[in-house]
This record gives sequence, structure tokens and C-alpha cells, in this order.
Amino acid sequence: MKKDFFINKVLFILLLFNYNCPANIFQSEKMNNMDDQNKYEIATFGTGCFWCTEAVFQRLKGVIKVESGYSGGTVPNPSYEAVCTGKTGHAECSQITFDPKVISYAKLLEVFWKIHDPTELNRQGNDVGTQYRSVIFYHNEEQKKLAENYKKELDKEKIWDKPIVTEIVQSKAFYIAEDYHQNYYNQHSDKPYCSFVITPKLEKFEKVFADKLKK
Repeated sequence: MKKDFFINKVLFILLLFNYNCPANIFQSEKMNNMDDQNKYEIATFGTGCFWCTEAVFQRLKGVIKVESGYSGGTVPNPSYEAVCTGKTGHAECSQITFDPKVISYAKLLEVFWKIHDPTELNRQGNDVGTQYRSVIFYHNEEQKKLAENYKKELDKEKIWDKPIVTEIVQSKAFYIAEDYHQNYYNQHSDKPYCSFVITPKLEKFEKVFADKLKK
């Protein structure tokens, strides 16, 4: 199955979006005479366990902040325990603040598709439940269009043996997870889950995106 970062498809993806998408998709509107924070944009992704998602995106140049949390459900201010029941409708996800002058939303999407299996319904590896679903919460029409085009083309090219089940939905309230979930891998890399699940994923990610990593 062509899924583990599908390294041999990197060139295809880059060429696909350079030639098939309008140029303005890759650029944000210029914002003059505003403070730096107002120049940043937000991306929200769910790729399974948010500890994994957070650890990956934290390492990219242009990413200012990554927060682990919950979104997509109906219960306000849910606890981790409540989300784990699968009854809140929320997905574990990461909210990424990034500088579009350094890294584009398109590049973040490329990372998103490569760090998990988007054909698995409501699970990633041994993590099972709707809270671990693959999901993109778009924040504007530009993000929506790019995400939908990306998904469509990847399915058409049959990168994986199964169809992509990733949800692409409008962003909803994002509830920041408990403090002990934040910056989890960096503080607990010696824990068994981190050592056996996150570290191998990071090692593969860092090889593919070596030129995009913070120093």
C-alpha cells in the first residue's frame, strides 16, 4: 500500500499544485501596516492522536505555534475523558498558527497527507474511535478549495489502495486541551507511546522535509 509518506509521490504532488491551482492559492493577501500577529494564519488538522500531529508541525519553519485540542463536536469545553468516549463528536486535532510568508497552507497540507493514513476510517494504528478521524477544518474558502482539490487529485491518482475518507469541513469552535497535553512529545519523548509511535514517525518526516525544518 502506498501510504507511508509515499515519498516517491512528492514530486507529483508538488507539480500537481504548481500547475493546476491558481497562483494566488499559494499566497496570502499582503497586509500592510499591521503588527506581526495579524499577518499569521490558522490551519486546523486532525490526523489521529494530537500528540503526533503537534510534534510534527512544531518542527516546521514558519510554524509559530501548535495547540492540541478538540473540535468538530457538539459538547462545549469537553474534557479529554469525555472525548475518549467517542460521544462528544469531537476529534483530537491541532490548531497551527503559521506565517504564510515562510510556509504556505499548501505545504502544510502536503505534510498533513504524508503523516497519517487518510484512508482509515475513525482510526490511526491502534488508536480507534471517531475522535481519531482524519479531518481538515478549513478557515476560509481558499483553504477549502485547496484541500478539496488535493483530496480529489490524490484519489484520482490512487496513491493508496483505498479511497480517502478525510473529512473537509468548516472550522468550528476549537477547545484547547488540558495543559498536560500541550508540547507533549517534547516533554515526554521517553514515554513508551512516544518512543514506539511518535519517534519513528518523526524520523521519517524529518528525512522527507529536511529543508523545511527549524534549526
